[in-house]
Amino acid sequence: MSAVSQRDRELAEQELEALDAYSRTVAGVAERLAPSVANLRVTRITRRGRMPVGAGSGVVLTPDGFMLTSAHVLAGRSGAGRAAFTDGREFPFSVVGSDSLSDLAVVRTEGRDLEPATLGDAERLRVGQLVVAIGNPHGFAGSVTAGVVSALGRSLPARSGAATRIIDNVIQTDAALNPGNSGGALVNGRAEVVGINTAVAGIGLGLAVPINPATRAIVGALMSDGRVRRAYLGIAGGPRPLPPRARAELGRSAAVEVVEVVPGSPADDAGLRPEDLIVSLDGQALDDVTDVQRLMGAALIGKRVEAVVIREGRTRRVDIVPSQLQDGTAR
Repeated sequence: MSAVSQRDRELAEQELEALDAYSRTVAGVAERLAPSVANLRVTRITRRGRMPVGAGSGVVLTPDGFMLTSAHVLAGRSGAGRAAFTDGREFPFSVVGSDSLSDLAVVRTEGRDLEPATLGDAERLRVGQLVVAIGNPHGFAGSVTAGVVSALGRSLPARSGAATRIIDNVIQTDAALNPGNSGGALVNGRAEVVGINTAVAGIGLGLAVPINPATRAIVGALMSDGRVRRAYLGIAGGPRPLPPRARAELGRSAAVEVVEVVPGSPADDAGLRPEDLIVSLDGQALDDVTDVQRLMGAALIGKRVEAVVIREGRTRRVDIVPSQLQDGTAR
């Protein structure tokens, strides 16, 4: 046997070994998660009885029936349906809470001996890392696609009435999302759920809402209260570099420029104006509107907070009392 053919044979064996390792990882992840991912068939009451109006997937959170899915799978629906698992079991479910501004929802089935998935941390993901998208579009056989994390830090707009919000740090992957996979799991090689599949971003690309401390808090609020409470200022804004004088004085390079103030809002009551530059809020530095958004948690509702503002070249301190964001409230 020639040296060239021997080398080709060794390379072929190495490639086969690598492929086997990849396949074993994907197969192992799919096997562990399949019992924890259900098909959700959403129904509504009509004159003819309950009629199917949509479908998606859901991920089991607890043995006693709590499941996580995408809010848009349930949006505008009656809030009930049936969950079907790969072992053939089916249970009715009802909606516990839904949050359109994060595209996350929690439902609860009548099953009490379910297999919960393990939640991971999307903040530990790296571009190029193996991920597996697992859904259950039909109920009796899960859908599995594998790929890699193709991008991190993407943003996805979400709306609830007139209120708008940007979902931060969305995961982009080339693991194809099949119809009915919305609400299913995006899983790392350790079989930990790192995202909830939410949308198709283009041919061969999908997006997933990350599982991280912020979304864990949202899920916890949905499970305990059935809703997510957010603070509201009543401004529209964008990033803006600070003038040289303010930059030298404050030791910062950027702020949030107020583009619009909603009449009658907490920002309006506090005297904020268009063209104001908000440098910090409640002691937290602001570089862009996503920083403002992150601060708008329930803890700030009704709390008097200080905003450091640059107006006409001068630094001012303004007290604001955020109110609670209501459905239909403008941003």
